[in-house]
Amino acid sequence: MFIQTEATPNPEVLKFLPGREVMAEGSRDFRDAEEAKASALAADLFDVEGVVRVFFGPDFVTVGKHPGHDWPHLKAPILAAIMDHFTSGRPLFEDAGEAAGHDGEVYEGETAQIVAEIKDLLDTRIRPAVAQDGGDILFNRFEPDTGVVWLHMRGACSGCPSSSATLKAGVENMLKHYVPEVTRVEQAL
Repeated sequence: MFIQTEATPNPEVLKFLPGREVMAEGSRDFRDAEEAKASALAADLFDVEGVVRVFFGPDFVTVGKHPGHDWPHLKAPILAAIMDHFTSGRPLFEDAGEAAGHDGEVYEGETAQIVAEIKDLLDTRIRPAVAQDGGDILFNRFEPDTGVVWLHMRGACSGCPSSSATLKAGVENMLKHYVPEVTRVEQAL
């Protein structure tokens, strides 16, 4: 098994490409070892000293490190953990329901149509571009009274120095152009 690594715009995050599907649908962000208990792979990665965040995308894993640790010392144990997981045949999640999503709010009428347009743009144009950098952007909510769209930045995008520029210059401009009801985009915590 050959695992490629790619730098991301966030110097504290590396993207690992195992050459196979990681998550069939969606993505999953692990912010600490407690959250990582849902996945054997995520837990194994958090066992590597210096790992502070793990993110699963469709065909990649991004790993965030503590600024006090260096990638040359972390890459080998991270690569070993990823290789061991995929060669073992273990499932990604202990409980199949763990991969399920977010966004439980129900929108109606014209607002539902606006939200559908926003989600379509995110899924077809924005998320694929962001995934190339090892991250993801997920819809959180839309406030029809103010026109504000709230999004979650995940993976390499979370905490990236250029994420606010990406959010404002790229995502906000595109959403405002195609969905005139959008007035602004903000990052949900």
